[in-house]
Amino acid sequence: MTYTTSSALPLPITRQAIALADQFAHRHPAGKAAQVRLNTLAVCVMNDYLHMMGIATDLTASDSWNPVSQLGADVADLEVAGVGKLECRPCLSTSESCFVPPEVWEDRIGYVVIQIDETTQEASLLGFVERAIETLPISELQSPEALLDHLDRLMHPVAAAAMAGSRVVNLSQWLQNSFETGWQTVNSLLNPPNLAYGFRGMESDQDALQGESQGSFRRAKLIDLSIQMPNPVALVVELTPEGQRTEICLQVHPTGTAYLPADLRLSVLDEAGELFLEAQSRGTDNYIQLQFSGSSGETFQVQVAIADTHVTETFVI
Repeated sequence: MTYTTSSALPLPITRQAIALADQFAHRHPAGKAAQVRLNTLAVCVMNDYLHMMGIATDLTASDSWNPVSQLGADVADLEVAGVGKLECRPCLSTSESCFVPPEVWEDRIGYVVIQIDETTQEASLLGFVERAIETLPISELQSPEALLDHLDRLMHPVAAAAMAGSRVVNLSQWLQNSFETGWQTVNSLLNPPNLAYGFRGMESDQDALQGESQGSFRRAKLIDLSIQMPNPVALVVELTPEGQRTEICLQVHPTGTAYLPADLRLSVLDEAGELFLEAQSRGTDNYIQLQFSGSSGETFQVQVAIADTHVTETFVI
């Protein structure tokens, strides 16, 4: 029998997809050829669907398009432009679950299950999950619509944060001495404030108004990366209006110790979630810093990370 779900999305298997699958399969021995052929069909079906939905992909950057990767592993990934690899797992019409090989349990933005029926040259997008387990029960997959929502959040993280009701720090309010909860004076978090490196007038930062008297506004917030670090770090943000633009200086400082740990990353992501700037600490750094400028209404994210742990703050100028 053919196993379907109420939310399964029917999709065509094009002649071009079949031709590519045959071409790739012929490169490999019989046992591997069948696997490569199904994987290629699943990737092609998903690629055509995402293009139809206006989502850019890059087949040539996918491991599933690499003959060496095809032979050495069971891969069916599709590179979604600017986001990452989406694993496209094929299953047959009689399957009630889908096997996910261990080699694709990491470095994936999600997993879609695509039912392949070559007799009718049709496929069905059965659904997706964000994280892999060895066997995915088809009845427990999220809907294809949930997949599009997931990709949209990844492609537009700042907008997604605002839509989800996440707190967005409004920096224009800082110019009126109005600060969100959690953002404190620098002296209250760093004592003594070792901030002469990049900030103007920091030696007189006894309160917010003294920062204003220098033409700059600054606040600090504790960032807890406790899974990787025993002490939080302090993210310091300074604003300096310069005509129609605002100069922004970011610093990360240690608390409870003299130096930052090695490989701590301070990153700025633009409105599309693309990496804009990044600094990384060494074991002898007592702060790291980034500087840039922006216009009123622009949004960006600041991420503080070490290893696989990160904290992200969203800002609008």
